[in-house]
Amino acid sequence: MFRPAPWETTVFHRPALVRRRTAAVAALGLVLAFTAGTSSAAPVLHPAHARVTAIASAPGSSTALAGFAIQSTAKVTDSPAAVSSPGYPATGWVNAGARSTVLAALLAAGKYADPFYSANQQKIPKSDFTVPWWYRSDFTVADTASRTYLDFSGVISAADVYVNGKQVADKGAVTGAYTQHELDVSELVTSGTNTVAFRIQPNDPKKNLTMGWIDWLQPPPDQNMGIVRDVVVRRGGRVALRDAHVVTSLAVPSLSSADLTVKAQARNDSAAPVTATVSGTVGQVAFSQDVTLKAHETKPVTFTPATHPQLRLIAPQVWWPAGMGGQPLYELNLTASVAGSPSDSARESFGIREVKAPLNADGARQYSVNGRPLLIKGGGWSPDEYLRWDRTYVEDRLTYALDLGLNTIRLEGHIEPDEFFDLADRYGILTLPGWECCDKWEGQVNGGESGDKWTAADYPVAKASMTAEASRLRDHPSVISFLIGSDFAPDKTIEKNYVDALKAADWPTPVVAAASDNSAPVTGSSGMKMTGPYDWVPPDYWYNKQEGGATGFNSETSAGPDIPTLDTLRRMLSPAELDTLWKSPSAKQYHRSPSSTFATLKLYDDALAGRYGAPAGLDDYVRKAQLAQYENVRAQFEAYGRNAKDAAKPATGVVYWMFNSGWTSLHWQLTDRYLDQGGAYFGAKKANEPLHIQYAYDNRAVSVVNSRPDAASGLTARVSLFDVDGTRKYDRTVTGVNVGGNGASTTALTVPASVGGLSTTYLAKLVLSDGSGKEVSRNVYWLSTRPDTLDYAHTDWFHTPTTTYADLKGLAAMPRATVSASGATTVDADGTSTTTVRVRNTGSGPAPALLTDVHLVNASGTPVLPVRWSDNQVSLWPGESTTLTATYRTADLHGSAPMLRVSGWNTATATMPGE
Repeated sequence: MFRPAPWETTVFHRPALVRRRTAAVAALGLVLAFTAGTSSAAPVLHPAHARVTAIASAPGSSTALAGFAIQSTAKVTDSPAAVSSPGYPATGWVNAGARSTVLAALLAAGKYADPFYSANQQKIPKSDFTVPWWYRSDFTVADTASRTYLDFSGVISAADVYVNGKQVADKGAVTGAYTQHELDVSELVTSGTNTVAFRIQPNDPKKNLTMGWIDWLQPPPDQNMGIVRDVVVRRGGRVALRDAHVVTSLAVPSLSSADLTVKAQARNDSAAPVTATVSGTVGQVAFSQDVTLKAHETKPVTFTPATHPQLRLIAPQVWWPAGMGGQPLYELNLTASVAGSPSDSARESFGIREVKAPLNADGARQYSVNGRPLLIKGGGWSPDEYLRWDRTYVEDRLTYALDLGLNTIRLEGHIEPDEFFDLADRYGILTLPGWECCDKWEGQVNGGESGDKWTAADYPVAKASMTAEASRLRDHPSVISFLIGSDFAPDKTIEKNYVDALKAADWPTPVVAAASDNSAPVTGSSGMKMTGPYDWVPPDYWYNKQEGGATGFNSETSAGPDIPTLDTLRRMLSPAELDTLWKSPSAKQYHRSPSSTFATLKLYDDALAGRYGAPAGLDDYVRKAQLAQYENVRAQFEAYGRNAKDAAKPATGVVYWMFNSGWTSLHWQLTDRYLDQGGAYFGAKKANEPLHIQYAYDNRAVSVVNSRPDAASGLTARVSLFDVDGTRKYDRTVTGVNVGGNGASTTALTVPASVGGLSTTYLAKLVLSDGSGKEVSRNVYWLSTRPDTLDYAHTDWFHTPTTTYADLKGLAAMPRATVSASGATTVDADGTSTTTVRVRNTGSGPAPALLTDVHLVNASGTPVLPVRWSDNQVSLWPGESTTLTATYRTADLHGSAPMLRVSGWNTATATMPGE
């Protein structure tokens, strides 16, 4: 992780962040090299059972299996009893990580060429994954004095489970990616080496309640079959503690106190009555009570402020989203003791906060945290296509989200492991998890078009999935809702099952019927819309309050394609594919969606050529794409930001579709899979800066939007319009501009509808200064006197047609500008480096340098990634300069000195030293 900026720093006022499962650390083989896998060599054939996990003995301990050996059942003729017995040779099997799909393991073993390059993934035979696969792992137990349990979820799609040669569960019971399973294997486990084996069934997202990819990307040939969460071995005594959690009640709006209710289930796993003492702590607050249990009885254990007054906290440390306050976390520790000896323990971190999301007068869902309303500014999350977990890679992407000014991540299915939500808690990033659309999860409510209709066996699986996810996520302060439907709301039977499960789990935040404009009998109207678009629309689309425009809560929307940088394109496409990319708008692109609707870039390419001019080559195509994506993404977030406090039809939430892609993609991403940053990234970053000046495409108003908590006053706004040659045609300054905090906006001035002598394509420079004259926000637009014209009468589910394009072709005639850049680098003891770059327009004429980009590269010209820039893609007029900083991991230079590659719309590309 690269170092957070000061405003992102999290201070833990309670013990440090902990895993949700005590000591469940899968330390071996979890992370696969995402950029490796280019070899097509076959895996080495040898016994693959070297990963033997030593299981802790202490009651209450939990140990994750370190990994598995896997093999296709088509190649295994031995009986399940033999396969699942200690000492089985497993010759020719393949090593897999603790969380691994079949294909992920085969990629790590080098069986296939890099699937992210070209169309290599198409060459992987799907027939290899139409039969079950064995997963086996050995573990050692020092003694059998404690009871032993297998605890797991994340099986895709189902499994027969064996321990030491005996079947302990079948695929009818262990089914569904999200169902949680605890198997008491105490009678089978012996001192020494033990074996657990899973016979994993093939996955079909249209038939199984698991995970699918809808239309996001070309789906993996194995459909993610495997085990994608930890398999944990738990030890315990006579009394087990389960379901430990804390229900918080915060005094709002004063925030002066908080009531904590601690709950757990105490279970007697012995054949005789027992009395246990359950004791716990939250920070310095301690509490305990005795519980008497009959043989094999389970009882709830509850501690309330009424029975334990110390659980009423005065002046609690309150958790806030990033930018609104700190993110302190508390820690619950519980222990069950029998006759003075520990029998089991539980640990859970949690935050104190209140989330509400009522419907406003327009029927839109309006979220508030701790009594303070906020505009949800989010992005749709994609895990790695092969569901490989890499904490560093995930943390880098979440830090990017903060850098972009986003406050929310939406997870439509693919609900990530515990550590993801731990990180979201730590960074103050809100999350909106929920079930996915367009497969089995919605088969019952969409006439079977999305997935198979449900059978009687599916209802308990769905309810068990909801129970497990509710129990896992409820204590995370970052989780602000669960969306029990996506494109469709569940029917009344499914909804009741979900709601009952959530209620039983003490779910603390709003339950939303769907991500679309739908309702359900119990949860009512979703308060959300899912109007898209998903393909190209012009920037002014976002300001019209219809369809996907800036009003209400839009759960997934963007202008579709996001062409990566040239560096990334060359990593993902062959030379022939690069030619096709810019030459053939109607060509089917493999790195687009499997849906025929999104298979080509024609809508996007037609608009790019119609507005900016036909591309003259690959470089020109990518250069125009970055300019187009900057203006479009900026407009989307600016429109929603401006309208957040609109008196008539306020905007309450927008989720950019999508924040990132699970593979090398040509659409739906603010950052590409290699974490490079182009126009879409910096357009979002500009729009979401905390104090921001912006231009509105609908009414030409220049507004100041303040996302900071405190009001700002005494500001000065200046607007200048220029011909593309740099000749100023209009200039106006307004002083004494004041704007409230918490997302308030104010109009400083309105640009005239007509300015004499202005060229068809022109530039608008907006500058906001504080009372001391210091520039606090700068924003440059390229505009046309001929607007884009939208045909709303022919809107479909994925876009609104554009009948005439704005004329931005004049940008091609901009005079060349000269830019200088100098850098200085400092290296910190924590392994990060910061390069400070001074960029200056040294031209003697009037021409500005438009969208000047600085890329930090190593000596070979490869981008150093991830990197966080204070600002980038800046536009400077002659004599103007700015200072940028880039923060990154020193190790990512690989021993090279940092270099600066400077380019821009009308500046030549040059590389210079960065130190």
